[in-house]
Amino acid sequence: MLKNKICFVSGSSRGIGREIVKVFAENQGKVYANIRSEGSFIEWMDNLPSAVKKQITPVTFDIRDSAALKDIVLNIKRNSGRIDVWVNNAAVVYNEAIGMISPDHVQHMFETNVYPVIDSIQLVSRLMRRQKSGSIINISSIVGLKGDAGQMAYSATKGAVISLTKSAAKELAPYQIRVNSVAPGLTKTDLLGETADKFLEKRIAHIGMGRVADPLDIANTCLFLASDLSTYITGQIIGVDGSSII
Repeated sequence: MLKNKICFVSGSSRGIGREIVKVFAENQGKVYANIRSEGSFIEWMDNLPSAVKKQITPVTFDIRDSAALKDIVLNIKRNSGRIDVWVNNAAVVYNEAIGMISPDHVQHMFETNVYPVIDSIQLVSRLMRRQKSGSIINISSIVGLKGDAGQMAYSATKGAVISLTKSAAKELAPYQIRVNSVAPGLTKTDLLGETADKFLEKRIAHIGMGRVADPLDIANTCLFLASDLSTYITGQIIGVDGSSII
């Protein structure tokens, strides 16, 4: 589905980002995978089939570094000639109740979850305008749409991603650049393993399908938005939450 497409995925070190990289590479996309350190990512890559592994190029830098981000866009352009798909996935989360919210944590979340999305859209859209094509996929969250107790600050960052997605889609549509957002619900990642059992049981009880999402559920949705199956879809927020009631 992605044969000959040049793709970039931020926050690829683990969880959803890593799964997006794998699914894109399995579908013959050439994937630049953003990681902050090689470590376990390289070990994970070594266990992939050689045909999949050869499609992945790790790029090590902090997505919050605007200069490094610009360099990566230019390097991909020099090496591959174009960028077809850009996935903004990198994010951090602090779950804190009102009255206990740390200003430092709020700043960290906005600096990671929002500002690099704006920077990257500005940079990559310049190249995509010349191509007259491109798909930008922003990973938000269902809490950015519905909110959640104990996640006011985090949901604010994801709500910002949702709003900027809709605005960017309108501005870039004349250039045939699509901008969409995937909004996962509760997803089986490393962070989920740190969640208290009672809290997790309560959350799952409010999911219509009775289970948390697998990272593959999110990655497959991104595959659809990255592929030519979605060439007339832009400005959409696709919830992947199994019918979450709250």
